[in-house]
Amino acid sequence: MKKRNKVLLTSVLAGTLMLTSVAPAGFAHDAFEGGINKETVPFDHEALEMLGDPEENGDKNLKFLHEAAAEQIKEIDGIQNNTADVYAHKGFAYLGTHTANGANGGVRIFDLKDPENPKEIGQIAHDVPHTWQEKVIVKTVNTPEFKGDLAVVSLQQTSRNNLNRPDSIGGALLYDVSDPYNPERLGFYELDRRITGTHELYLTTQGNKALMLVSNPYADFYTSGEERDFQIIDVSDPANPEKLWEFDPRTLAEVDESFNGYHWDAPDGHTRPVFNHSVITDNNGHYAYVSMWDLGTVIFDIRDPENAEYLGRTEFADDQKGAAHSAALARGGNILIETREIANPHGEGYESAYGYTRIFDIKDKTNPVLLSEFTTDLTYDFSDPVRTFAKTVHDPKVRGNTLYLSYYSGGVISVDITDPSNPQEIGRYTPDQANIWGVFVDRNYVLASDMGQGLKVLLKNNSQSNNSNNQRIKN
Repeated sequence: MKKRNKVLLTSVLAGTLMLTSVAPAGFAHDAFEGGINKETVPFDHEALEMLGDPEENGDKNLKFLHEAAAEQIKEIDGIQNNTADVYAHKGFAYLGTHTANGANGGVRIFDLKDPENPKEIGQIAHDVPHTWQEKVIVKTVNTPEFKGDLAVVSLQQTSRNNLNRPDSIGGALLYDVSDPYNPERLGFYELDRRITGTHELYLTTQGNKALMLVSNPYADFYTSGEERDFQIIDVSDPANPEKLWEFDPRTLAEVDESFNGYHWDAPDGHTRPVFNHSVITDNNGHYAYVSMWDLGTVIFDIRDPENAEYLGRTEFADDQKGAAHSAALARGGNILIETREIANPHGEGYESAYGYTRIFDIKDKTNPVLLSEFTTDLTYDFSDPVRTFAKTVHDPKVRGNTLYLSYYSGGVISVDITDPSNPQEIGRYTPDQANIWGVFVDRNYVLASDMGQGLKVLLKNNSQSNNSNNQRIKN
């Protein structure tokens, strides 16, 4: 492996980011439309065929993690959807769905009062035709216009701007889930139909204001700059979402007016894809962490959400594919976890590796400092030459000094980050036929969404469930 010189991008704010005017071509992701979309814009593996073979020989009871429940989502009208991300709030789990069998699976709500027997009790966000609903965030909100539990759901078209599907549109749906048994749709933040939609999103509060942050991949490209990839939306009145601010790194480039590309001719000699995949904030809603693929995790000060300020970003060595996919925070927001989703482990001029995790010190948010890189036995396993997502890391979540990673066929991997400069794997849950998309930590259990098998509820060994018998889970 050649020396890892840092890729410099001090020119972002100066507007000298050089981009090539070529049409999108497939890099890490491919869009879905009854298979693989011929648009071939980098997107998020909607084609299940590209996930590779699931793990055949799993182990449900490895160190520190124990499967307490496994519940497939219900068939609706004879259709079995598959799951995407998972979130939990006040004893209820919310599972987004992906694109299998025509999409429109909506968000499934599970009652987790007895986490060993989760009960599916409802479905939301399934009524916009030809869309899929990957990401859902739920928070308690208290604004002059709304008091209660608010859910925001990402909405993406299965076929962007399709003339034969005039009712299909992307964006974000907003629901009152104060009573999860009786959810109520409040609003819809609609995007231009030329945009596929909102891929991932986040919800935060600032005092009596509620903010939704959305990631709209290639919005700038598809609308010739009319819309941007990263947007901050005021949802204090969920029935009337209002855009406050937006950003796209391409708008800072000094390029010809006819420019319509998204590639970045990086200083390391690589042509790198740049688009907004995901976003989170800290607990106070002061800073946003935006996963902009090969531009890294870009950090913004959003304390004044109408005038957000760029602070800094993570950088990649010149032999690393970027693919900043998702982020999580630890140590009160001073440690940043960055996962990189890389399905194709090879490439000229790059190291041979599937996607792995990087950990940064961000006490100085203008200058993230790389502390460590966490790899697993999957990272360099090239025994299966098929292009697949099965061996790459996906999403991170943190509870205390433990990092939980969803890892597709690798299941859920738990990592001790007490010393973030020296992360150590401490547990792994890998069920048979594993295809773990999302992970979430809530109370004394860990939730995992398996694309083919539904909701998994994991308890740490020696932790107690909340069922009526209050029995201890034994090894």
